[in-house]
Amino acid sequence: MPSLELFAKQQIEKAKSLNRLRELKVTGREDSVYVQRNGKKLISFSCNDYLGLASHPAVKEAAHNAIEKYGAGGGASRLVTGNSALYEELETLLADIKGTEGALVFGSGYLANIGVIPALVSKGDLIIADKLVHASIIDGCQLSGAKLVRFLHNDISSCENLLKKYRNDYKNCLIVTDNIFSMDGDIAPVDELFALAEKYDSWLMTDDAHGLGTVINSHTAKPHIQMGTLSKAVGSYGAYICASKTVIDYLVNSSRSLIYSTSLPPASLAASIAALKIIVHDKELCAKALENALFFTEILGIKKALSTIVPLIIGDEEATMLAAEELEAHGFLVTAIRPPTVPNGTSRLRFAFSALHNRKDIEKLAEVIKRFRFSFLLGVRGE
Repeated sequence: MPSLELFAKQQIEKAKSLNRLRELKVTGREDSVYVQRNGKKLISFSCNDYLGLASHPAVKEAAHNAIEKYGAGGGASRLVTGNSALYEELETLLADIKGTEGALVFGSGYLANIGVIPALVSKGDLIIADKLVHASIIDGCQLSGAKLVRFLHNDISSCENLLKKYRNDYKNCLIVTDNIFSMDGDIAPVDELFALAEKYDSWLMTDDAHGLGTVINSHTAKPHIQMGTLSKAVGSYGAYICASKTVIDYLVNSSRSLIYSTSLPPASLAASIAALKIIVHDKELCAKALENALFFTEILGIKKALSTIVPLIIGDEEATMLAAEELEAHGFLVTAIRPPTVPNGTSRLRFAFSALHNRKDIEKLAEVIKRFRFSFLLGVRGE
């Protein structure tokens, strides 16, 4: 067997033995709630389309009209021929929503983080990141060449201790955190982190991929760099950075993932514009997803939801997979999240709530969880 084939086979077998093998499963989405898998209709509690805007008539119409007018693709990178008028409209709208001088749209959240962080810091600089930041942030930090240290999750004292220890030894310092953490659903102490950034001559960058459109920020401080995505509550595709005009102009000239990527399709840009206008004006819709998450945690008697994401930590990988299979058998699609996405021993079911979920389905889901919650673990342990 060729060495590459042998290597791949060995890695697959290793993942299987740890109950960490991932597979792509054909799933037909009808909207943010209903999906088809293996010939069965399921109610999804795994989708990040929190407001159902991916299937909203106005959003689909905007995408269709953009294709008719501009075609299917962007044609080239934004700095070559790809900067359509739709980009300017979208970035103006984002800056208004985030209260900044400017905004810059990227191809995806991953591209934003791996492009912006290395543009801001490099060898001789310091990055202090929350222990549970998204993988794309970590990759961006590693690409930068800057010194990376991690503070305990949402722990202000831990962050300040690292600043005291390392800050004076480096030229520039970037503090980076998720705003809402994608696997736990909790919220970063942004005001306190911003105060530390100001105190220690540092810059604060937040990733608000899961907050835009669903959770009203309780913080009053405005981070120096605000990142977010257009692929979750906005229901389209892409990402953005909001910051001062000077910073945005600098990133246009320095962020490699922007400079060397083809621009987004016009349909995605137009869909994002239409969805953001709905988010701005329909506050009732924006509140509904969090209300559904709160309803779920209240029924189960677990910790109150802080966002549209609610984890049920099981721990063992096999038990978590069995739990997901049990829920699917009862008509619910809930993804089993395992290492390395989450730390060892914290495998979990991750519930994502949509504004389109109805209370009866949430009640039914909670009933199934209550009924089988302990049998998942008993079956694995042989008790």
